[in-house]
Amino acid sequence: MTVAPPPQRTAQQPTPPGPHPAPGTPESGDGRRLRVPRWKPALHGADRDVLWLYLLTRVGLWVTSYSVAWLFPGNGDAKDAPSALSRWAQWDWTHFLHIAQAGYFPEGAGPGTPDWDNREAFFPGFPLVLRAVHTVVPDWTLAGLLISFVSGAVVVLALARIARLHLPGEQTAPGPVQRSGSSDSPSPAGQRAVLFLLLSPCAVFLAAGYTEALFLAFALPAWLAAQRHQWAMAGLLTALATGVRISGLFVAAAIGVHFLITAWRARSARAWRPLPWTLLPALPALLYSAYLYAHTGDWMAWKHAQERGWYRQFHAPWESWATTWRAAFDGAYPTGYAYMWQAELLAMVVGLVLLGVLLWLRRWPEAVYLALSLWALGTSYWFTSVPRATLLWWPLWTLLAAWSVRSPRVKTAYVMVAAPLMMIFAVSYLSGRWTG
Repeated sequence: MTVAPPPQRTAQQPTPPGPHPAPGTPESGDGRRLRVPRWKPALHGADRDVLWLYLLTRVGLWVTSYSVAWLFPGNGDAKDAPSALSRWAQWDWTHFLHIAQAGYFPEGAGPGTPDWDNREAFFPGFPLVLRAVHTVVPDWTLAGLLISFVSGAVVVLALARIARLHLPGEQTAPGPVQRSGSSDSPSPAGQRAVLFLLLSPCAVFLAAGYTEALFLAFALPAWLAAQRHQWAMAGLLTALATGVRISGLFVAAAIGVHFLITAWRARSARAWRPLPWTLLPALPALLYSAYLYAHTGDWMAWKHAQERGWYRQFHAPWESWATTWRAAFDGAYPTGYAYMWQAELLAMVVGLVLLGVLLWLRRWPEAVYLALSLWALGTSYWFTSVPRATLLWWPLWTLLAAWSVRSPRVKTAYVMVAAPLMMIFAVSYLSGRWTG
């Protein structure tokens, strides 16, 4: 028996009941609806919350710079305040500005010439970006602030994701890290890590025209890429971080340790193939050293400039501690400098405690990164810039965030203590005093 085919639906026939594509939805040739991927916003709810927190703290710092310009004009009898923008042109910023404007060795000047400023101590990443942004933003100081502002947004987003890696319930699948923050629900760990960073005592340097924000904007995504086993991306980003600060080599060491652990556990020859990518971050340091050698005949000219200008000659750690202690408490220096040396000592203690916690938790890659940082900072004539370096210790902020989720009082205690210190350090820097 022959079965007649079903009648074909014509334009005059009613549409059968059931779900139907919306007008304009593409269909296949036989009338079936094509599956169109839904557009998803690049930033999710948790990301927007973090960026909102970041923006509010930036507004607070800009208000502080305006207030400092009026309250501390430099001359107690001044009737006109300097511009709030000028308050950000302090200390190391002048080195980056001079490099961006005139290069490292203008008109034959260099080490040994009168009034040399030892600018070769600073790696070229930030001055190169500053020079590029200046082609669009004519004011140099504003260009530097813009670099840090954009970089800081990348930093807080990356830090929030890193914080979610180590908290139960924040990650849904084992193995290589899955996409974090894919829902609109808030993430306590991510938001609190960002809050703790933005209220840390030296947070003003994330907003200033300094290297910290740009460095972290490369280093933290590099660490995330390494957690996802995206070794090529991790190597490229770490190389960019090394072009900004020599500390990029410390990040490279941490990623290298993470790679070795991962490849060893995989027990597969294929897992070792991306190894060359972990060596890529050494290239910027080699290229910069070669450039300095061509102009000075010294492969380590950047390090020797640090020794001349910032007393970073090697000393045993206990000698550095003793020298810093005397500078802080023996009354040999003005109180403003002594106070900052006290901060140096406290920051070093925090770093040593953090290193102990990382070793106890067996987080070997982060422990390697921090140990190298502490060794570099703690073996000079005295401690210099240790408080500012805490901004680069992302394990500090992620561990505090995890702790605060388990014990809510930690957040309250931190905010009550750190926020006033953050304002004190901000006012100190913006008024032209040596800070951190």
